Amino acid sequence: MEKIKYFIIGTLLLFSGLVIGWMLKPNEKMDAHSHQNQMVESENEPNDMEIWTCSMHPQIRQNEFGICPICEMDLIPLDNSLSNDDPTILKMSEEAVKLAQIETYTIGEKRQTLEKSEIERKIKVDGTIELDERTIKSQTVHLPGRIESMSVTFEGQYVRKGQVIAKLFSTDLLAASEELLTAVKFNERVDGIKDAAINKLKNWKISDSQIQQIITNNKAIETIDIIADHSGYVISKKLSQGDYAKQGQVLYTVGSTNPLWLIFNVFESDLSGIKRGSKVVFTTPSLLGKEFNAKVTYIEPMLNSQTRTATVRAEIRNDNNLLKPGMLLDGKISTFSEKANDVGNQKITIPNSAILWTGKKSIVYVKIPDVDVPTFKFKEVELGERSGKFSTITSGLKFGDEIVSYGAFVVDAAAQLNNNFSMMNRNVKIKKDGSPDIVPSFVEVVSDTFRNQLSISIDIYLSLKNAFVSSDETKTREQTEMFLESIEKVDMSV
Repeated sequence: MEKIKYFIIGTLLLFSGLVIGWMLKPNEKMDAHSHQNQMVESENEPNDMEIWTCSMHPQIRQNEFGICPICEMDLIPLDNSLSNDDPTILKMSEEAVKLAQIETYTIGEKRQTLEKSEIERKIKVDGTIELDERTIKSQTVHLPGRIESMSVTFEGQYVRKGQVIAKLFSTDLLAASEELLTAVKFNERVDGIKDAAINKLKNWKISDSQIQQIITNNKAIETIDIIADHSGYVISKKLSQGDYAKQGQVLYTVGSTNPLWLIFNVFESDLSGIKRGSKVVFTTPSLLGKEFNAKVTYIEPMLNSQTRTATVRAEIRNDNNLLKPGMLLDGKISTFSEKANDVGNQKITIPNSAILWTGKKSIVYVKIPDVDVPTFKFKEVELGERSGKFSTITSGLKFGDEIVSYGAFVVDAAAQLNNNFSMMNRNVKIKKDGSPDIVPSFVEVVSDTFRNQLSISIDIYLSLKNAFVSSDETKTREQTEMFLESIEKVDMSV
């Protein structure tokens, strides 16, 4: 029962508020009277009313000093000296433009002729130097045995092809060399037995001179030198002196530092302009003041889903051994736009500094020519591909437009403070007249009779509100009945 009582009381209070709001709405007679008064004022007196606004919330407009209802900052006088009716156009003083150091860029002004219309762009990339994987080789043991000695003792050591790198003791070698000596003795009786014994030793990479030495000395051998098959720097060492090696087991791996791979990470937005053969210019902090040139030889077909980059590889000769694997690189990859054969195929490209990024549709400010004061127009543009310091515009601009290339954020901030279209504020209506954007007043057009009748209803409404607050059920009923009776007595025609 108690809940029903409060529901009825709340409903009556809401209804009362709606009735008062309906009564305060100006009727056609008031609108006509108000318009007539405004016409008379505009004809007889200049409209010099001062408007106050908030520097942080320019949509707030009042005709007197106060505080902002949003942030409670003090209101400041609105400067209407450079105002206009179009919220997409912003006028600035010459002093403000100089203070902001605004620079402009004319689209197509620096463009080449159609026959030479390939525009070179440079994409900044970072990367590292790595060994050419095609030069990495493994040194293996060709027969089983124990390593008696080893001359390769650390990673990074340089090994030359043909160098003795280890001495191996092998019982299998001892048995095979004895078989060879036996085969030499019985070769005349058993055809081919000697060749079979020699081929067995050759399969273990034992040279002809070593085989001939066994036959000449008529003595079996149990140790043999392991000869390096490849030249290069030792990358990883697998076995050491005293270890037992199986046939085919890797002793170490080597790699060459000439040539080298240059590995760059390129964002997916820049990949479309990079091709095989694209020129790469790079530097490294390890060699200050020295610049190197290379060409792209490989573009990774898969994209890293976490970093949104793909690997682009270039190759370089390292004859002087100045570059080392692991060095960091700062590079620039040259890309070219498609060649244009006619005007319709030309692409509009503008500096990235001119764009206020808000997604696919971003903001650019275009300078309006042939005006008395610097004037800029708010433009929404659609972006295409991005390449280095430039981006392609698919719609919103045309050749010949002069855009703000430096200081666009300052222009946008001024537009925001002036309640114009801006990056953060696009909910602005076009002003069709010069009337100030303030709450209209109907005090002068309301008759004394209507004012007295409405005052009685408002007093009763306030008493009704107090009854609700005090939860006085009896007084609430009485005041509700009185309020409804007073509303019926208000004559809306006066």
